[in-house]
Amino acid sequence: QVQLVESGGGLAQPGGSLRLSCAASVFTLIMGWFRQAPGKEREFVAAVGGIGVGTYYSDSVKGRFTISRDNAKTMYLQMNSLRPDDTAVYYCATSVKPTISSEPGEYNFWGQGTQVTVSS
Repeated sequence: QVQLVESGGGLAQPGGSLRLSCAASVFTLIMGWFRQAPGKEREFVAAVGGIGVGTYYSDSVKGRFTISRDNAKTMYLQMNSLRPDDTAVYYCATSVKPTISSEPGEYNFWGQGTQVTVSS
């Protein structure tokens, strides 16, 4: 089975930065980040495709977060200008489909999540 492991979460001050990583056991075309705060539904953050596919961001993080991946099996989320409402558990996910999507149901495998807390 595909395994995903997130890392890099922690505590940051408002306006600060964190960099999340997701290591996958196999290469997949589409990889994405979602987040879930207590009492909230799982929310799309960003997604990146394979070579020549591009990236896609939610409006809430556009201009602040940057998603990227290397040519191995690792995806990154650089989070800048963090705000308290960015606080959530962040999950990485992969999709076997060739189309980038913001819908959780389009992703097949999920990591365990990493906590991000933004507080002064």
